[in-house]
Amino acid sequence: QVQLVPSGGGWVQSGDSLRLSCAADGRTASYYPVGWSRTAPGEEREWIAAIDPSGGSTYYADSMKGRFTISRDNAKNMLYLQMNNLKPDDTGVYYCAWGQGYSATTYFNFYDWGQGTQVTVSS
Repeated sequence: QVQLVPSGGGWVQSGDSLRLSCAADGRTASYYPVGWSRTAPGEEREWIAAIDPSGGSTYYADSMKGRFTISRDNAKNMLYLQMNNLKPDDTGVYYCAWGQGYSATTYFNFYDWGQGTQVTVSS
């Protein structure tokens, strides 16, 4: 399975919004769930959200509900993470990955987060 490479990161100010994107392999984009996670210096990976293959079901970490929205456009082979009202604590490297199987904590298993995109939120 080809890794997903996110884009759209950057430097923003507190309260701003940002939309991250992942371009998917057109042959398989609509077959697999996708998830987003992030890492910050000195901290463990934090799972953010997941979406099923059709886009009809979405799942969020409790701390991410309300400000983050995961979505996908299978016709365009694109996956998204909309982030609103960003805070300095949201600073980190953001990743997307294909999901498979089932996980009791993240709804799907994610094994290969690959490269990420840096998001920096200044106060």
